[in-house]
Amino acid sequence: MQISPQATPTVIVPGGAGNASAVDGTALGMNGENAATATPVTPTPTSAAPLRRGLTHMDQPLQDDISGAQQALDFLEQSAAQLRNLKADLSARLANRQRADGTLEARVRQFSNSWRNRSQASGGTLDAQLNFSNKATTTRFTVRGMNLANLRPGGREVLAISLGGQNLSSVVLEPGLTDQQIAQRFDTALAPGGVRAALGEDGQIEFTAAESQWAAIRDGIAVQGGGLRFPTGQLNRVKAEAQAPAVDPDTWQTTDVEAIRGTLQQVLQALAQVERSIASVQTALNQVAARVRNAAPADTNEGMEQVAQNFVSTAGKPGYQSLLSITSALAGISRERVVSLLSLR
Repeated sequence: MQISPQATPTVIVPGGAGNASAVDGTALGMNGENAATATPVTPTPTSAAPLRRGLTHMDQPLQDDISGAQQALDFLEQSAAQLRNLKADLSARLANRQRADGTLEARVRQFSNSWRNRSQASGGTLDAQLNFSNKATTTRFTVRGMNLANLRPGGREVLAISLGGQNLSSVVLEPGLTDQQIAQRFDTALAPGGVRAALGEDGQIEFTAAESQWAAIRDGIAVQGGGLRFPTGQLNRVKAEAQAPAVDPDTWQTTDVEAIRGTLQQVLQALAQVERSIASVQTALNQVAARVRNAAPADTNEGMEQVAQNFVSTAGKPGYQSLLSITSALAGISRERVVSLLSLR
């Protein structure tokens, strides 16, 4: 009788994609696709595929949504703690229970610095009004002269608009246009440059741009008209003003009793706004957690239990197989992933 030679299995040693190396499975004393675990398992195709799909769905895009919400929540909770400390110090100063030793001023500076770092600390998920979104945050702004009272009347005029030195965009205004049509023409012309236009709640044109682009737009928007609504000739700089932020610590003063009272009132308003935003982000996090549970295939539990048993069995035995199993399990795990998954409990 002849015995057909069995193909030698190959195991990929954990590591980066660029330096992963193939190792002869027999050299490691292992067999088959379950070489990383001491107990051989032969999953059927029907049970293995759903397991892989479940883990993939967990990583993308749900994992990103969880991570973004967790970053926003961390920033908001830190801000709330700073505001509560500031509130206590302001109240103590007004009650003459605290000396003017610089502590109060230091707390104001600390919160101001934290707020200035809002976009980076929250992973770009919180805008200046503390609205949460896993998409890129935006800045709402108005442009002087681009209000409906100035744009409605007059004859036909072509406006050339430059956004931060980019190519010119043209907006044609003519008699008989509705407010919605005027806003739509600005939106159509400016959308390629990353700026959107729409009628705001007050009935005026409101512009929106990515927060990362706001500084360039604010310092570089210019308009050339036909002499009716805007001057003719060369491009003229126009002033763009962002919507007031929900919290503005740069205006807080502690120089005298009246200034401290005013600052305390603003701190109380800021704390209320932060707490509302915390509740909103927690709701979003709960919704994402529900999506994770719904996305997980029902038949993955048995396979995961078998994987866990194999890992415990192998990791508990000294030797290279134990080291390989632990290293494989830890590959690609970051602090952000661990924190995000723990938040689902």
